[in-house]
Amino acid sequence: MHKAGFVNIVGNPNVGKSTLMNLLVGERISIATFKAQTTRHRIMGILNTDDMQIVFSDTPGVLKPNYKLQESMLNFSESALVDADVLLYVTDTIEQPDKNQEFMEKVRRLDVPVLLLINKIDLSNQKDLVKLVDQWHEMLPKAEIIPVSAKARFNVDAVMKRIRELIPDSPPYFGKDQLTDKPARFFVTEIIREKILLYYDKEIPYAVEVVVEQFKEEAKSIHINAVIYVERDSQKGIIIGKQGKALKKVATEARKTLEHFFQKTIYLETFVKVDKDWRSSDKELKNFGYQLD
Repeated sequence: MHKAGFVNIVGNPNVGKSTLMNLLVGERISIATFKAQTTRHRIMGILNTDDMQIVFSDTPGVLKPNYKLQESMLNFSESALVDADVLLYVTDTIEQPDKNQEFMEKVRRLDVPVLLLINKIDLSNQKDLVKLVDQWHEMLPKAEIIPVSAKARFNVDAVMKRIRELIPDSPPYFGKDQLTDKPARFFVTEIIREKILLYYDKEIPYAVEVVVEQFKEEAKSIHINAVIYVERDSQKGIIIGKQGKALKKVATEARKTLEHFFQKTIYLETFVKVDKDWRSSDKELKNFGYQLD
């Protein structure tokens, strides 16, 4: 008998959802950086074995939206509650269970199995953890609580075992050789964005969107032209840096990661353009692939 199902990962920003998804799928599919709000779309990672297909979906952290882009991100998170066979709600040892009551209420009303993963237990002690488990149990009485450490890979196998048990009998939803539902270009933009998140401070990364204008794949190499959009001229100057050094560093690091990801030689050209206030423009957000309804 073949099993197949959708496992959706939700939770607040910065609790380790993307790191966890990468461990479960076994491929570096979601960008995992130490800054909040790095995942802006729902990203599917597909795990295939002979008798099973698990479609994992990583979502943006749940947050109260301050501008149009964040509204789109919240839409992605809430849509993950609708089509799951198993929901993984990820929290950590620092976060209080009463954060985000509104979203919690939606989770509480779900009929599907909920696995509540308390991540980063390496940062806690036994006594505090027991107390936290009790609080969560009160908040989500039907959820199954599993303490994990994505960083130390602790208990990730136990989570996987439980998911296997919970997903329904079903033929596969996607081709067995498929790793994700996203096109290759999508990962180029995510990887470049990840480097920008790592190398620039404060507001800059959140004002950036990356568009791949050319993706030409050959047998052993890929030629890529990518445009980095910012909202203001001053941000353009910061991204490029003195004598172009900052941009060069981002491009070099992105190229290395892309070569590892695609297992091919990468020729990457990057350009920076200003697109004023794109984060608040419906038209621009739609052009960049965000879901606004």
